[in-house]
Amino acid sequence: MARRALELGLKTGRDLSDFPDHPSLTRAGGAFVTLHLRGRLRGCIGQLPAAESLVQVVAHCAKSAALDDPRFEPVHADDLPEVEIEISVLSPLADILPEMIEAGKHGLMVSRGWQRGVLLPQVAKEFHWDGARFLEETCVKAGLERDAWKNPSTRIQSFTAEVISEAELRGTAETKPVAPSAEKPGYSSST
Repeated sequence: MARRALELGLKTGRDLSDFPDHPSLTRAGGAFVTLHLRGRLRGCIGQLPAAESLVQVVAHCAKSAALDDPRFEPVHADDLPEVEIEISVLSPLADILPEMIEAGKHGLMVSRGWQRGVLLPQVAKEFHWDGARFLEETCVKAGLERDAWKNPSTRIQSFTAEVISEAELRGTAETKPVAPSAEKPGYSSST
């Protein structure tokens, strides 16, 4: 579905509207869709769990990752054959204490006021961060100071993600991570 939404969006600008009726896809959920082009990050947009069906979230995020990620120029239709899609299906958010964070297992959302930052569990694995560093980088992603998590008005929430990757399904393609702190300050990759 993500591939179909991506192709339709890039070729026609339209949204996918024909969705399967399988219970695992029609349940409410959240997901991030990450695009890689020639092994490099090319876009990542997500939506936290809400009332929208998982399949609709994935389709929307696939198109948005290609066309609306403010860190990148829009993906060109000519690049489609080389675009690799990775989908992270998110569990519900839950408040977590800093000492309970397991880097690589938990994804994090740090929020204070209107500022929020979200990092997927696989980011900690890719950069070999421990829980403390992962928490600090999520604060930076939110546009907050590194130690903002110590402030009682800062909320820390975790989630897990089931990751489905085209590259892994085919057993090919190597991706090179891009440090999230190099992204626009305060940008949250969620829509």
